Amino acid sequence: MSPFLKHVKMESFGAFSGKAVGPFGPHLNVVFGPNEAGKTTTASFVRGVLFGWEEARGVRNTYKPQAADRAGSLFFDDGEGGEIELSRSRNAEGLKGDASLVHDIDRETFSTMFSLTSDELRRLRNTTDVTARLLTAGSGTGTSPAHALSVVQGRLAACTSRAASAEESLVNLGSQLANAKEEMARAAEVAESLRRKDKEFHEMEPERESLSARLSKLNARIEELTACRARIEKLAAEREEITEEHARLVEEQTQAALARRRGRHAVSRELMDMTAAEDRELRDRIDVFSDKESKCSHSIELAKSNYAASKAAYEVRLEAPDTREMELRARHQRTAQAVLSIALPLMFVGSGVPLVVHGREISSLSFTALGLGLVAMAVFLAAGALVMLFRPSKEQEARKAELQSAQWVMLQDKKKYESCLAEQEALSGEIRAFLESRGLGEASSNLRRARTILDEAKDARGDMALLQQRSQALTARLTSLEEKIARNVDALASAYTQAHLPSENATLAALDAKIARKVSQRTNLMEAFESTNRAYGELKQELATARGEHTLDEVRMTYQQIRTRYNESLQTFARLLLARRMLEMAISSWESKSQPEVYAQASELMSLMTEGRWVRVYMTADGHLRVVDSVHTERDPVHLSLGTCQQLYLSLRIALLLAADNVGRAIPILADDILVNFDSRRRRGAARALAELAKTRQVIMFTCHEEVVSVLREVSDATNVIELAV
Repeated sequence: MSPFLKHVKMESFGAFSGKAVGPFGPHLNVVFGPNEAGKTTTASFVRGVLFGWEEARGVRNTYKPQAADRAGSLFFDDGEGGEIELSRSRNAEGLKGDASLVHDIDRETFSTMFSLTSDELRRLRNTTDVTARLLTAGSGTGTSPAHALSVVQGRLAACTSRAASAEESLVNLGSQLANAKEEMARAAEVAESLRRKDKEFHEMEPERESLSARLSKLNARIEELTACRARIEKLAAEREEITEEHARLVEEQTQAALARRRGRHAVSRELMDMTAAEDRELRDRIDVFSDKESKCSHSIELAKSNYAASKAAYEVRLEAPDTREMELRARHQRTAQAVLSIALPLMFVGSGVPLVVHGREISSLSFTALGLGLVAMAVFLAAGALVMLFRPSKEQEARKAELQSAQWVMLQDKKKYESCLAEQEALSGEIRAFLESRGLGEASSNLRRARTILDEAKDARGDMALLQQRSQALTARLTSLEEKIARNVDALASAYTQAHLPSENATLAALDAKIARKVSQRTNLMEAFESTNRAYGELKQELATARGEHTLDEVRMTYQQIRTRYNESLQTFARLLLARRMLEMAISSWESKSQPEVYAQASELMSLMTEGRWVRVYMTADGHLRVVDSVHTERDPVHLSLGTCQQLYLSLRIALLLAADNVGRAIPILADDILVNFDSRRRRGAARALAELAKTRQVIMFTCHEEVVSVLREVSDATNVIELAV
């Protein structure tokens, strides 16, 4: 049994990672699953492992995962119970495993004949080349005759090419041979003139050297004069800058002196002459007075606040409406007490006297005692009423005491406030006297103003110091500039002396005139030198060229080498023509034997698929494919329906694969939903054709249609079904 694909393992490919598909049988297999279950991905993976991963082109899906490289393996049954693994990761690493399984098939043949899709069934690309590949792959030679023929044709094209890269081309070698002959003739003509030009060349050398020496000396003198002029210009510009800076510094020095005078008049002399220690001591004293002033102000505010509060409290108590009401209520109470103190005793006396009289009249002690008791009660009540009437009220006494206390507090707070004001006035006088004694009389008794005057005096002293330093710096810079002016004058005199100009003619105009004369002399000398040098160069170039061409032996050797290469290329060309003729005859012989069998087989398969509607498939003499129906009507494939056209090309592929059953024996036929455009009757016929092919080759059909699975099971009991889940 021949090797066949057993399992597929996708380590990382598209959306799958570690996914296994299988096992597959050696004949007819169906991979069934819904859309997006991985059918097309599996077919692409098999092609990628065998012939390399697809490169990214346009919008095509290359199934490359985002975070990993494509990788996986194909496991083949070697037909003897063993296993062969073919794997691939990166294309650069190549196919790993026993690559002999695919040595007799390439990517193009696999894509055209072994990997079938509904789109591929619409045409048979490069029919002649594919036929030659399949029918001559098993010829028994190490290389396919079709491949050998393409190599021979390429080498023949190289032998007759005019491209510069085809160095062994007969056309290029013939051109080189003709050029070599012309070079030999030119070398003979040049040899004679070489001796005359060499003599003239040697006679010109002394004159050229003399002109070169004179020109070099003149160039050096012009460069020296030009450098002197540049130096003089630089010194003149520097002197002008120094003069301007000197005038500016003098003006700055004058302004600084004026600023010092103004600064001294702006601040008193006593403050201007104050030292830093005296300034700090004076500020400390001012801070002490400031603290006292702050405390005094705080005391005044506190006393004022207390006086205002106590005065308000006294006035509130004095004018309170409750006091008046209480006095009025007390007056009414006293009136009521007076009335009661009179009415009650009179009533008791009026009741008791008659009882006493009546008791005496009746000689009754009880009435007499009761009468006397009532009289005594009247006397007691009258005495109590008099006491209550003339005794002062405790509440009034308390009110009066509170009013007197509030008045006393008010008077004490007033005295405290007046005392604080007196202290503040005394402190202000002390501060004023102190500030006047220290030259700060302008501030009066205002400590803040005194600090401001001190700050201004300090700034004035700082400004005065800066002005003094600036004046000293200006004086130093003026001295330096005067020295630079003196050096500049000396340098100008030295530059004019170097230019050989007398002191009475030491001007830039005189120097420019001298440089112009030298430049004119150089121009005349350069014209003579260039004329001589041009003739010298032409002779030198001609002599150099002649030395490269006068060696006749080298030219003759080159000619013989080219002639030998030309003869060898002629012999190679003749052998290639003979080989091409023999290969064409061999391929023609193979095709004449095999092609009738292929088209006969294709005709049978076409008739099987169409139930006898189309009965014959053949190739015309000019290479066009034709198909004939049961009533002998011929049609081109373009005039067939989509389903019939796909059936035609499917029958041709199956026929070619049946005829070349020794090519790609281990490679499975991958068919991706190729029966979807067939009706039910022709689908069954196509399924029989695939079952016929599966008897000699492994066929793997990918489909998402249950009816396709059913019809394949009908035509072959050995159909192996593999179901995929999403």
